[in-house]
Amino acid sequence: MTASMTAFARVETSHEWGSLVWEIRSVNHRYLEPHFRLPETLREIESRLREMLRRNLNRGKVECSLRIMPLDNAQSLSLNTAVLADLNTALEQIKQHIDRVAKTSPLDVLRWPGVLKQDETDIKEIQLNALQAFEQALDQIRETRAREGAELKQFILQRIDSVEEEAGKVRQQMPTLLQAQRDKIIQRLEDARVETDPNRLEQELVFLAQKADVDEELDRLTTHVTEVRRVLNSDSGAIGRRLDFLMQELNREANTLSSKAIDAGTTQSAVNLKVLIEQMREQVQNIE
Repeated sequence: MTASMTAFARVETSHEWGSLVWEIRSVNHRYLEPHFRLPETLREIESRLREMLRRNLNRGKVECSLRIMPLDNAQSLSLNTAVLADLNTALEQIKQHIDRVAKTSPLDVLRWPGVLKQDETDIKEIQLNALQAFEQALDQIRETRAREGAELKQFILQRIDSVEEEAGKVRQQMPTLLQAQRDKIIQRLEDARVETDPNRLEQELVFLAQKADVDEELDRLTTHVTEVRRVLNSDSGAIGRRLDFLMQELNREANTLSSKAIDAGTTQSAVNLKVLIEQMREQVQNIE
């Protein structure tokens, strides 16, 4: 399946504790490069999120951000009595060694790391909800990438048809062009009244015809066109790199065709081929 690397997904879910919003943005990239922006309380599930992402996407720079919005009455905070006891012991020891210790404010105690804790069951529930919503967001982004990929596939297939048509036009004209070139050379020699060895002349004409012959280039062009169609219709997953390589090969044959052109029509066909290949190459950069 042809999939685009450019896509966006947004999933918002509501729960008893509040709501969460996942946003995933994906753009083209040579490899899979994920970036996560998560609340600190959900950092421990990042490795699971990355694994889910790798199972669903092959390439692209992917930015994943999660926002959690607890309800005002859903915050379940409690005192960590173990940390509070340790802190109290430490304060008593300080008083034994230092005179005139300022009175400790309850708010200062609450600010101490670990004194306040959120209900562990609430954290686990939020983590589970985040994983489930992330799966929904991945489904959405896969659908978007597949939909845009289908459009890219049709775009490339249309250009490939035009490439094949242009190559067929050149192939059809070549015998006439080679014969015209041969006749032109013979006529110039006759006009100049130059005596030539018929065998030597024939050898030179054959040599010139071989230099101008583009059958091999057209054959390779046709082979690459067939391969592009095969890759686009395959189920091999990530096909972007393979298509990019084929675009380079197509461009190489178009350049050779241009260098061998012996008339304005062939030159124009070579230019048309380069334009079509460049249009495809730009779109191939977005294919996974």
